[in-house]
Formats: sequence, structure tokens, C-alpha cells
Amino acid sequence: MLQWLTTFFITLVLASSSLFAQNEKIEVEINARIRAAASQNSQIMRTIHYLSDIYSPRMTGTPNLKAAQDWTKSELEKIGLQNAHFEKWDFGFPGWQNEKLSVHAIAPFKDSLVAEVMAWTPSTKGFVTAETFNLIPPDKPTIEELNAYFTTIKNQVRDKIVLTGRHNLNPINFQPPQMRMSDEETQRTFAPEKPRLISTPTPTPTVKRLSALEVNDEIDKFLKTNGALVRVYDAREPHGVIRAVINRTREVSQFIPTIILRNEDYGRITRILADKIAVKIEINVQNRLFPEGKTQRNVLAEIIGTDKKDELVMLGAHLDAHHLATGATDNAVGVAIMMEAMRILKAVGVQPRRTIRIGLWSGEEQRVLGSQAYVVQHFGSAENPKADFDKLSAYFNLDSGTGKIRGMRVFGPAETGEVLRKILVPFADLGVVGASTYSNRTAPGSDHAAFSVNGLPGVYIDQDPLEYGEFTWHTNLDTYERISEEDTKQAALVIASAVFQIAMRDKKLPRFSKENMPKLNYFPVPVPTLKKQ
Repeated sequence: MLQWLTTFFITLVLASSSLFAQNEKIEVEINARIRAAASQNSQIMRTIHYLSDIYSPRMTGTPNLKAAQDWTKSELEKIGLQNAHFEKWDFGFPGWQNEKLSVHAIAPFKDSLVAEVMAWTPSTKGFVTAETFNLIPPDKPTIEELNAYFTTIKNQVRDKIVLTGRHNLNPINFQPPQMRMSDEETQRTFAPEKPRLISTPTPTPTVKRLSALEVNDEIDKFLKTNGALVRVYDAREPHGVIRAVINRTREVSQFIPTIILRNEDYGRITRILADKIAVKIEINVQNRLFPEGKTQRNVLAEIIGTDKKDELVMLGAHLDAHHLATGATDNAVGVAIMMEAMRILKAVGVQPRRTIRIGLWSGEEQRVLGSQAYVVQHFGSAENPKADFDKLSAYFNLDSGTGKIRGMRVFGPAETGEVLRKILVPFADLGVVGASTYSNRTAPGSDHAAFSVNGLPGVYIDQDPLEYGEFTWHTNLDTYERISEEDTKQAALVIASAVFQIAMRDKKLPRFSKENMPKLNYFPVPVPTLKKQ
């Protein structure tokens, strides 16, 4: 009886899905050919190998990123894309790269310690050997309270290696990390549109207390002013994971040499210091700046459309990466999948009505600068549109690791989600659940938001988490070995189909009207400008 009910339910769902898709013209034959092409001659793992093993780390402004851009442009030309080219933009800061790092405990124990360097911080003057001090600021202080604390310790940080903050003790986790999105989660995320809740304004506090970022900035200034030798962060993560910490200003001269120490090493040292036993460490940090990195590039290429060739459907991913590992899941895999989607479309021989353009961005890890420069230059914004603002149908972005696609979220009204949901119905057998919409124009978390913050249909692609959030995102474990090949092949064919179907529609995706455009509530630093090639 239970088996019969299950079969009946599945049949009902499939029938409903088929009816649901009837009003949206789906190129069924092309979808079948896309599936076949995705299973033959996949280049995904080869692309990830080149980007993560040969051209990493790919920090914005470095020769490694430039080499990766040269290679990807050449590969896009090889698969037959047209107008492959670079578009320059003004980064304004030199590239930065760590070339040497060693950290050793000298006393009361001898051991090698595991650490990474904070980007855009200076080198040490050769090997530095000094005693350590644990700076523990007051919790959520006012500026007066923080300065009062600094007064009590300023003589203790001079010529010291300073560990900043309490050790973060990670208890044993008896719940394994979630590898796949549950059915309940996907159904909730991609359910048909529901009324959006209006958030309640947060009352303004009567006493101005510093945020964690503000406290951090004050510590940096204090350590530099008072002659500390090296700043040491607690990595805070268990199992030896070190996650990137960034100098947000990218002004190297404002900082002292700074490293991020493995949580287990940080805890060992601070526990000994709590016993009032001196701990001496030897550190050598050698970094390099690249002045030529002040001008950066994005990589563009396309399949030119037919009767609607002046209109665009775009897809893309960021090519830059943090320096802690090789940037495989963040985001060589995204680049490889988007390149594979274009390869599949060329292999199938599609002739899209709209032009399909791929963008491989730089500067994403520095707050989405490269794609923002491109959007502002080519499209403008809802408040200040350029001539091509209305010519973009959608931009698809991939930047959530190696997991298979479970759904998509698009910036737009409810009917935009309905169109995308119907386009994704044919891939229910591959675990794709559907699509929903979002309407916030807030600080970009990835390149899709460079489009949506300016009022354009940016599509965020939801993927199974696998190990991304726990272990590989911005960490020293982000390597080729963490890629799930079968999941990437699923993602490439789903994206290839979705992009093509939208390129073939009679009308562009529905958008917010000028009157219904959500209010911009993100005010970025000045967006960098494109430079002519």
C-alpha cells in the first residue's frame, strides 16, 4: 500500500510539473542534446586543475591572476566563442602576494605552528623572535572604555608578538555537517511566492558602542603606534581550518605584519600565558607588492544571437581567489562550470535569439569590484540607466562551491520566479526543485548582486553545501581534492539549458517596473571605472 501511494504521489508531481511548464515554451530537443553533450568530453576537471594547481593563488592584482585570465581567454576562443577580450578597470591598489611564511615556538616548547598571512599586510624584517602577549579587549566597549584599556597595556605590547582576542574554544560537534539540502529546505526555499514580511526597525542605542570591526580597527592603530612587532589572529575554526581575514583598506603601510594562527596553536599559547609563563615565538613573513596590479581586467566572450542579438543573457563567475589555498571551490569550480556551459552550447550548435555572454570577474573577494565596474559602465543603474540597461534579460552567477544545483533565486517580481521555475522543471530528475525571487538591493555577497543592486535581474544559484561552509570557503583547505565531479556536470547542463531557454524567449524576463523598483539600501565605496583596452 505504501509503495502504491509513493508511486501515485511521484506520478502526480511529474504530471503537475508537466502542466506547470506548458505555458512556457521549452526547447525539449535542445535540452536532450544538452544532456548528451554534458556527458561527453567534459572539460570541467581539466579547467579546475589548471586554475587551482597551476595558476594559484589568484589574488586580485597578481601575476598569477593575469596568467589565469590569459589562459581562460585562450580556452574560450578554442571552444569557438566570439569577441573574447579583456576589459580593464581601475582597482587602485597594488597586487599583494605572500611568498614565504614560517612560524615556530621557541620556548617553553619547540614546535612548528600552522598559520597563514593576512592579505595586504607588510613583511617582517627577516626573522622576528620575541615574547608574546595576549591582548583581550573589553566586550562591546565604547571608544572611551577601549582607550582606557589600551592605556593599561601599552607598555606590554612594545617589541612583542601580540595575540589579539580570547581563544575561541570549539566544543566537539556530535552533529555531522549537512552535505545536501534536505527536501524540506528546498521546498521551503523555492516555494511559490509568499507575502514578504516587513522587518521592524532596530531602535537606536542611547550609548555608542563600537562594533567588532571598529574595535579591530582601533587595535590595528594601537599596535602600530605602540611598537608591536606582529599581530596574531585566532583562526577560531576547529580541525586546523584557517579562514581568510582581509585588510579591508588594502593600505599596507597602515598595518604591522599580521598572521592568522591555527585555533589549536592559538589555544595552546594563550593557556600557557594564562599560567604567567612566557612564550617566545619566531616568525618570518615575506610578502610582495605588484604596482602594476592597480589596473585589473575582466574576461568576456560570447555566442552572438540572431534576431535579438542586441539583447543579452549573461552568465559568469569570479576568477580571483584568496591566497590561503588554491581557490578550487571558491571559485575555480564556478569558472569551470560556466565555461563548460558555454562549451556545451557550442557543441550542440545552438543559434540563440539573444546574445549569450560569459563574464569572468576579478576583484570579487574585495567586495565585488570587477563586476560592479562592468555593470556600471555597460548598464548603469535603475536610478541612472544607460542605453543598454533594458537589453539585459538576466545574469546567472555561480559561487557556492562544488555541490549540484537545487534551485535558483532571481531579483525581480513574482512572475520572474514563475518563468524561471518553469524553465527548471525538466531537471527535477536531477534534484532541481525550482526557483524563487528576492528583492533586496544590499551589500553584494557575490557577483549576482553587482547586477541586482543596480536593479538588474541577477540570478543566485543555490547548490548543495557539501563541505563548502564548514571547510573550504575562504580557507586553507580549498583545493582540487574537494571537487565533486558528478555534481559539477549536473550544474553545467542545468545552467546551459536555463541560459539558452531565456535567450530564446519572445520577451525578456519580467522586471520590476520603475515604480515598483525596491529602494537601494546599499551605498558602496566609489565603484571602480572601466578602462579602454
